[in-house]
Amino acid sequence: MQISSTVYVLGFADLMLKVITMKNLELIAFVLLLIGGINWGLVGMFNYNVVTALLGDGTTMTKVVYGMVGLGGLYEAFKFFRSKCSSSAES
Repeated sequence: MQISSTVYVLGFADLMLKVITMKNLELIAFVLLLIGGINWGLVGMFNYNVVTALLGDGTTMTKVVYGMVGLGGLYEAFKFFRSKCSSSAES
């Protein structure tokens, strides 16, 4: 029984990798950065944190959202520096 559930999970992960194309990944990263930017803008201007207001302070879901926003930022930073390096190599 454990083998079949492991195969099911691996099959699901493979399917998800096929569904999440680069365009979808870029859209997800952009939306995460937008959410993070709006949240930090509200924290800075009004001392109001939307994520903790919706999900609670220090909950697992709050940490997951912050982690995903951070990963989205890292992805966009990598993409930015990669494009800068490739454009400087061309000139």
